[in-house]
Amino acid sequence: MLSFAKPARHQNVEPEEIGPKKLPWGEGERLQKVLAKAGVASRRAAEELIEAGRVEVDGAVVREQGLRIDPNTAVVRVDGVRIVVRDEQVYLALNKPKGYQSTMSDELGRPCVGDIVAERVMAGQRLFHVGRLDAETEGLLLLTNDGDLAHRLMHPSFEVRKTYLATVDGEVQRTVGKRLREGVELDDGPAKVDKFTVLEVGEGRSLVRVVLHEGRKHIVRRLLAEVGHPVEALVRTNIGPVALGDQRPGTLRVLGRDEIGKLYEAVAL
Repeated sequence: MLSFAKPARHQNVEPEEIGPKKLPWGEGERLQKVLAKAGVASRRAAEELIEAGRVEVDGAVVREQGLRIDPNTAVVRVDGVRIVVRDEQVYLALNKPKGYQSTMSDELGRPCVGDIVAERVMAGQRLFHVGRLDAETEGLLLLTNDGDLAHRLMHPSFEVRKTYLATVDGEVQRTVGKRLREGVELDDGPAKVDKFTVLEVGEGRSLVRVVLHEGRKHIVRRLLAEVGHPVEALVRTNIGPVALGDQRPGTLRVLGRDEIGKLYEAVAL
């Protein structure tokens, strides 16, 4: 909780500065205009949010109407959720089709993610993918030009969970889930899942849901093969708070404000 207590009158230590940096007159943009451009609310509704004390800039609640901020450096939150206020930032969800490489170009001429976003790149957007999926795996891949967010999403210390649906060979027994949650030994060390659910069983195969924050190469395929159920088809459906939903293979969609805010929250930005 924020504290507005003032230092004791005779205290010699200077209080740490917190809150938005005061910009010279005429510089920056008005806060309500920045909120409106970010899609939070109309300018009038943004003024009401500020008046209600629901907006923070650089860690301090702002109630001053007309405050000017630098959208390139200010950290703005509404109801505790960080808002993207920089015009040039791009956040996309791609449903990567099977057979596509998770690269922006391929020296062997194979289909790749770069082919799908070629028009955006030619228009000047510098995009890169967050992590990768092997060519035979379909599903959710995030693309952005926000380096800080991408780095944290890929860093194992933030333990961002990914969810996969796998069709596997054989009829999976209950003991398999327990074994995967406790951990199995792979050739590069032990690994385990966070959650494992059997969704369907029949005709010599099973559909399972796997949730884990591991990022090692082919980790889902290797884990399932290790417990005797090689993967026949694999789709990533979620990265943290972002879901693939009914998005068609090969299509892009722009992430919503709430999704971006939750991604920031997941990696403590």
